[in-house]
Amino acid sequence: MSLYDYVVKDGQGADVSMQEYEGKILLIVNTATGCGLTPQYEGLQDMYEKFRKQGFEILDFPSNQFANQAPGSNEEIKSFCETRFGVTFKMFSKIEVNGENQEPLYGYLKNQKGGFLGSNIKWNFTKFLVNQKGEVVKRYAPTDKPEKIEKDLEKLLKN
Repeated sequence: MSLYDYVVKDGQGADVSMQEYEGKILLIVNTATGCGLTPQYEGLQDMYEKFRKQGFEILDFPSNQFANQAPGSNEEIKSFCETRFGVTFKMFSKIEVNGENQEPLYGYLKNQKGGFLGSNIKWNFTKFLVNQKGEVVKRYAPTDKPEKIEKDLEKLLKN
């Protein structure tokens, strides 16, 4: 299977084929609104505004799996992110990123790029950078700020 074979749910629960993102560079992130890392939304939004016209998309998957730090509904999470951080990139339905109920897309991402301590997601704001061919090229730790990702993103945009 490739990345483009997966179907995920948007914030309203409608199916979204990952094929919609074919040919684009993606940053796929599991997020939480009540985490110490939540201010990364600001850097993510800045990066999105800077590169979106060049074929870059951020796909935000809220997850309440770590210390219940995303307890709200999809609508509450979206409202919080829009009003607090001005987020305009695509937000999807809340998911699980580990375990038997994990979102299948996340199983794929983790199989492509394991983390420092194994493939499981360890915390909120783990990020996967995907090139225009749908290949997962890099995985970033939760503490890696969006600014650190820009150099890798710029290299992909030149290809």
